[in-house]
Amino acid sequence: MFQIGKTIVSEEILQNDFVCNLNACKGACCVGGEYGAPLEDSETDRLVDIYQDVKPFLRPEGISAIEEQGAFVKGEDGEWETPLVNNNECAYVVFSEDGVAKCGLEAAYEAGVTKWKKPISCYLYPVRTREYTEFTAVNYHKWEICDPACSLGAELKVPIYKFVKDALIQKFGEDWYRELETVAKESAK
Repeated sequence: MFQIGKTIVSEEILQNDFVCNLNACKGACCVGGEYGAPLEDSETDRLVDIYQDVKPFLRPEGISAIEEQGAFVKGEDGEWETPLVNNNECAYVVFSEDGVAKCGLEAAYEAGVTKWKKPISCYLYPVRTREYTEFTAVNYHKWEICDPACSLGAELKVPIYKFVKDALIQKFGEDWYRELETVAKESAK
């Protein structure tokens, strides 16, 4: 672990490689698991605000789940998360013709309908952050469904922190990321 500003960062994001391999996993992270995607407090209002704009990009099952449960829900851990369809996939997930799970929020963003790509927890994945009183923990979340992404990352020689560069910059800023790059270069020596 090392510190950058008010963050405590796991070396695992420097030492492990990762590049999403949707051909192999079919977007399983949007479907698997028992909980929705973690949301920051500010993202809950955003989901409510953009729902009508995003709705045309969603599946009927997702729309039903959102309209029954709300644009976001309180998880078992007391934190905000996206609602699920039948306790399975994220309500905001859509499926491509070849069965790959993708984000309906991101589809609306890519179509120019919204200015918000998706929840930062999704954008950062496989990096997970946790806010504490004095600092934010920045960790690698290893999940076996992402083994193909680890293999592809190793093949392409892309460490996690480079794969999620834009998301880390969105979350922590350019200066923070430059400092992370400096730490990565030093640790590689």
